[in-house]
Amino acid sequence: MATVQQFEDLIAWQKARQLTSRIYQASRANPFCNDFGLANQIQRAAVSVMANIAEGFERGRRKEFHQFLSMAKGSCGEVRSHLYAALDAGLVSADQFSSLHALAAEVGRIIGGLRAAVDSRP
Repeated sequence: MATVQQFEDLIAWQKARQLTSRIYQASRANPFCNDFGLANQIQRAAVSVMANIAEGFERGRRKEFHQFLSMAKGSCGEVRSHLYAALDAGLVSADQFSSLHALAAEVGRIIGGLRAAVDSRP
C-alpha cells in the first residue's frame, strides 16, 4: 500500500471537496441564496471540513492531524445541522436535503475512520 504524499490523495479530503461543491451549488440557488446568513454559515462549515483535513495533514504530526480531523468531523456535523435549518425553512427540497445529508454523513464516517487509523498508528 502506497503512503499518502499529499492531502489531495486522501479520500476524506476528496469527499469533503465534493461536499463543499454541492453545498455551494445548493446555497447559491433560489430560495437558499436569499438567506445570506444561513448560506454563509453552511458554506463556511463545508469549507472548514476540507481545510481542517488539509491543515492537519500538512502539519506532519500524528497528534495534530488527529486533532484537526476531530475539528473536521465537528464541522461536518455543523453542515448536517444547517441542512436541517434549511429544510425546515423551505430553502431546500426534501430530496436535496436527503442527498446532501447523506453525503455529509458519509464524509463524517470517512473522517472518523481516518481519525481512528491515525490514532492507532505508533
